[in-house]
Amino acid sequence: MTALMVHDLTGGYAAADHVVKGVSFAVAPGELVCVIGPNGAGKSTVLKLLTGLLRPRAGHVALDGRDVTGQSPRAVIEAGMVLVPQERNVFGTLSVEENLVMGCFLDPRRARARMAAVMDRFPLLAERRRQAARTMSGGQRQILAMGQALMSEPRLLLLDEPTAGLSPMAATDLFALVRATVESGVAVLMVEQNALQAMEISDRALVLVDGRQAHEGPAPALARDPAIRRLFLGGRGAGRMDDTGTQRETTP
Repeated sequence: MTALMVHDLTGGYAAADHVVKGVSFAVAPGELVCVIGPNGAGKSTVLKLLTGLLRPRAGHVALDGRDVTGQSPRAVIEAGMVLVPQERNVFGTLSVEENLVMGCFLDPRRARARMAAVMDRFPLLAERRRQAARTMSGGQRQILAMGQALMSEPRLLLLDEPTAGLSPMAATDLFALVRATVESGVAVLMVEQNALQAMEISDRALVLVDGRQAHEGPAPALARDPAIRRLFLGGRGAGRMDDTGTQRETTP
């Protein structure tokens, strides 16, 4: 069974402004799919439409065969899909342990058992269980945010720019944890600006330009595609895409 099935998803922030324009894709159980593209392509908006933070204007979203189109964020979490936003994704004044408990708000009675499982997966969180989240590094807070999301035992985890602002080493470590999470059986849909490294750990990739699908396929193949590398990944002598998806020349 497909974990997530999205058909003709359309929507945005105003009735006359469709940031996302008819996107269709699927995520299989235990699969990591990354969404890449230029700034303003609608990548983060897709996640908000999937999780009820924005209501779709058209299209259909199904999780494990269950229609969740336009349902409330709470209902989407109950169905098994959880979003880790890019910013403000932990409670800074609360400890690591308290943040994890907050992630189990749907079933507080199971918080202790689930916390033990999350800390076993992410030993860093066990080591820092009494530490206030605001005193942690950016990479550590992202791990905490993932742990908090996993407290609800989702079948599909949505990550919005998880490595934004992280050092190269911290980003590499976080990507390794994302891949390990997928190997444990949790499907992941990840929006990421660090396109090349994201595709290295992903099974498939979806490329968005101006709210529409420009490319989709196995991530390793797309990562090797000269057109994809030139237009989306940059590099010596390559053109870079601006916010509208227009190619701009760069000098070597």
